Amino acid sequence: MPKIILITGATDGIGLETAKMLSGLGHTVLLHGRSADKLADVEEMLRAQPGAGHVETYVADFSSMADVKALASDVVAAHPTVDILINNAGIYGTPNTRTADGLDTRFAVNTIAPYVLTRLLLPQMAKSGRVINLSSAAQAPVDLRALSGKMPLSDGAAYAQSKLALMMWSRVLAESLQGEGPAVIAINPGSLLATKMVMDAYGSARAGVDVGAQIVTQAALSDAFQNASGRYFDNDEGRFAAPHPDALHPTKAKQVVAAIEEVLARITPSSGRG
Repeated sequence: MPKIILITGATDGIGLETAKMLSGLGHTVLLHGRSADKLADVEEMLRAQPGAGHVETYVADFSSMADVKALASDVVAAHPTVDILINNAGIYGTPNTRTADGLDTRFAVNTIAPYVLTRLLLPQMAKSGRVINLSSAAQAPVDLRALSGKMPLSDGAAYAQSKLALMMWSRVLAESLQGEGPAVIAINPGSLLATKMVMDAYGSARAGVDVGAQIVTQAALSDAFQNASGRYFDNDEGRFAAPHPDALHPTKAKQVVAAIEEVLARITPSSGRG
């Protein structure tokens, strides 16, 4: 049966390749991106595929929690049910490391935005649904001051910490749902795949983006992932694996979630519609 699938960061890289795969299988694909022009190009490309499912586009800047909330509101208004949420959008380097809300842009986009979007869409998602969070093999202990926007970090440090923080809230959410909500699964789609982010940061890649898109598609659809809520799949190893030890530390993981909630409470007054 065709599913309704929201993919964030769907205009290039793993997100785009995943959208091609899922649309080509006949699923309804909701595409998120920052550029309306790029989204329009991707929509046209997907609609031209044989057997393509329905395609919709949504514009939002994930450095703005107001935009994230507006995106969630628009999706909910259009779709009483969302089967799968793929939190793929992410950044490594950026010339603007501070958001208008005073957050570290890397944490805002990679950690906090997907947290907000997931929380807002949970009521639309059935027990059989899935939240797929794209983490990374790069995982480093989270400095809560940096997550809260109170300490600057290098691109590499911010990326690794934000990706571990994503893994940590994934586990906390999975545990809180106790099987009564969608499966929440974090995956490393593969190291140094040929995304724009990787090429900009490192100048070379080990494999194509299709490697990441294939495992994301499997995580979204395969029965092998149905009972994997709270687990971490490392595509470099091709198996479920242990994440960074901090992700398995209940107190540290809950501290990360508490820090995210504190950030959101602080910026809510200027959060806009939604």
